[in-house]
Amino acid sequence: MSSILSNVLPAPEDPVLSVIFACRDDPCPVKLNLSVGAYQTEEGKPLVLEVVRKAEQQLANDLYCDKGYLPIDGLADFNKFSAKLILGDDSHAVKENRVVTIQCLSGTGSLRVGAEFLAKHHQQRVIFVPNPTWGNHPFIFTLAGLSVEYFRYYDPHTRGLDFEGMLEDLGAAPSGALVVLQACAHNPTGIDPTLEQWEQIRQIVRSKGLLPFFDNAYQGFASGNLDSDAQSVRMFVADGGECLIAQSFAKNMGLYGERIGALTIVCTSEDVARKVKSQLLLVVRPMYLSPPIHGASIVTTILKNSDMYKDWTIELKGMADRIISMRQQLYEAIQARGTPGDWSHIIKQIGMFYFTGLNEKQVRMMAKEYHIYMTYDGRISMAGLSSKTVPQLADAIHAAVTRIP
Repeated sequence: MSSILSNVLPAPEDPVLSVIFACRDDPCPVKLNLSVGAYQTEEGKPLVLEVVRKAEQQLANDLYCDKGYLPIDGLADFNKFSAKLILGDDSHAVKENRVVTIQCLSGTGSLRVGAEFLAKHHQQRVIFVPNPTWGNHPFIFTLAGLSVEYFRYYDPHTRGLDFEGMLEDLGAAPSGALVVLQACAHNPTGIDPTLEQWEQIRQIVRSKGLLPFFDNAYQGFASGNLDSDAQSVRMFVADGGECLIAQSFAKNMGLYGERIGALTIVCTSEDVARKVKSQLLLVVRPMYLSPPIHGASIVTTILKNSDMYKDWTIELKGMADRIISMRQQLYEAIQARGTPGDWSHIIKQIGMFYFTGLNEKQVRMMAKEYHIYMTYDGRISMAGLSSKTVPQLADAIHAAVTRIP
């Protein structure tokens, strides 16, 4: 029988998935997978927060909870408290009813819904993303019909922020262009602008008439403080201008598999917000119609209850502090080995990821000889490290740097 699908070509190799598969197939008992952005405990196990278990138990005991379809825009209380979490308790935009929030499928789905909306309703179809950025960003925006361009962000010589290059590129962007900004804990570099630099970024974005689209995947996970990690977003919202925010609860609540997030759009007036919401519903309806209820119920239960919220912030800070501790331990281990170069960027960067500065040859050598796996651009997940595995990684980095230029 002839095949209708015989002309389908194999997809190009995905660089992240290829690393995951290589690690999976490695029989070495001490292999170390640092490629995946998911938090693990000191024992190398996935973590379910105690407050999440408590919320799930509460939901299980509530005989009034059902499994019916949610409205197209999701659980109303989830949307309300999600907006409050990122915008703040005293947000004027919320008080003035200028904010639209809809539940989406984690951060990725929030970005995609926002991109589809912008491709249909925004005249300027160019979207600028940092160089480098999360590997999924270009795919999401391209598939939505937007044209992806890059602005300078990372300086490989200093292993820090190329701030002058960033401002120059944003200043040269066409008026009305879209610009993706990561709210905190930049993926993959772990490098964030200072508050003073954020203010300069805000000024140039507003003066050029650019439309900012924030990717907020790590609120509370960077510094351990939810308000501190939201300052960049709130700075833009406070000036009265428009912005989009994709929000995820995968990292900060450990709800990776629940696919729970939100898209918030801050508008200039209540009338504009009403029109925007009506069009967002038309984007969602043919895409997935109704978002999942369980993750939204967990998040809402925690955010609505002051005691549970407090417990969550304590557990969240514990995760952030462990990652900060791993950075310090790795830095000290590399220093103790006398590894050539300045490695202070380990403790200067922030959040889940550490951008090592290692090249692809060095990365492949570490996988082959030390069974340590990371993405080929040299990004590792600090959340996958432990006190036991820090020496293993430090030995491998030392060998890679001293043996391979």
